[in-house]
Amino acid sequence: MPILTELRTRREALVAQRSSGVARVSYDGKPVEYRSLAEIDRAVEALDREIAAAEGRRIVRSSCMG
Repeated sequence: MPILTELRTRREALVAQRSSGVARVSYDGKPVEYRSLAEIDRAVEALDREIAAAEGRRIVRSSCMG
């Protein structure tokens, strides 16, 4: 399992790329290309879950429908 600082670094890179509108990110010398911003959002959410697990906490997401 990646260490917490690596997870946070990966998350920061994804969030920065999402903000720029570019779907390509590189961390640890490894390029990753996403097909859409939604795919980046899913990757950020997955990293949020991994970070929470590494910190010993759970993420509770609520969705507003309506």
